[in-house]
Amino acid sequence: MAIKTIGVLTSGGDAPGMNAAIRAVVRTAIHNGINVKGIMRGYAGLLQEEIVDMDSTSVSEIIHRGGTILYTARCQEFTTAEGQKKGAEICRKHGIDGVVVIGGDGSFQGAGKLSALGINTIGIPGTIDLDIACTDYTIGFDTAVNTAMEAIDKVRDTSTSHERCSIIEVMGRNAGYIALWCGFANGAEDVLLPERYDGNEQVLIDRIIENRKRGKKHHIIINAEGIGHSTSMAKRIEAATGIETRATILGYMQRGGAPTCKDRVYASIMGAKAVELLLAGHSNRLVAYKNGEYVDFDIQEALAMTKDIPEDQFRISKLLVR
Repeated sequence: MAIKTIGVLTSGGDAPGMNAAIRAVVRTAIHNGINVKGIMRGYAGLLQEEIVDMDSTSVSEIIHRGGTILYTARCQEFTTAEGQKKGAEICRKHGIDGVVVIGGDGSFQGAGKLSALGINTIGIPGTIDLDIACTDYTIGFDTAVNTAMEAIDKVRDTSTSHERCSIIEVMGRNAGYIALWCGFANGAEDVLLPERYDGNEQVLIDRIIENRKRGKKHHIIINAEGIGHSTSMAKRIEAATGIETRATILGYMQRGGAPTCKDRVYASIMGAKAVELLLAGHSNRLVAYKNGEYVDFDIQEALAMTKDIPEDQFRISKLLVR
């Protein structure tokens, strides 16, 4: 059956670049004579029938904006079979033949369920965590890691002035990619990744003391969200070293701000590819960027994949942090 109307939604955590993807979905569809409906507030909005018509003007002046113009929300009801069936029925009621879902792994589980109920679905990876295993790029990571990098540079300045140890906690959920990249980019003395950290604070304490003896006036520890507890860690380190230690939790500032050029361009291409997949009759696919090319995977296959910190990158990071 030919696709006549496409719905687009953003679900889960927001990420800079989502608006670029929405814009690309809308304009690619319209270029191909397809109607587009925006589904507000993710799956929660779908179940509430918060569905609006979109045209080229709807997505004017949004490519540079952070967040998502469609808004986003978590939806416990959509994790149930009843909620999923209701969502598929609402799509049919509004004449939606295909849905583009921009989000993370939880969003793709929902997309897979819609596909199984006869609604063609394509997923686009939108998460600052870079934790979708099938892809080397996720929308928002580049902006988030640059935001974190700039913030850590500023903390380093004041940490040096006061000769402090600073623990800076970055986002990433259970993945350490933002922390790893900032470890490289900010020249941190220590980087704690949930994939590798063994909880041995004594190693940190010994290195802080050793570096102070060598004349180093500050010590930057980048701590991933998946480890957390930065404030209590700072108190323990200060008690053990006698060196003033402060914790800074960057938090949700990493989700905001204007997307970088990379996030705008890659998200735009992924949005266009998603529509092209629907028009070619595909469903239950996830757009990905792998080994320098835009490809697509079966959603269930993609969700079954696992991802780890690249060992070579981790090894080199350990060589450079001192």
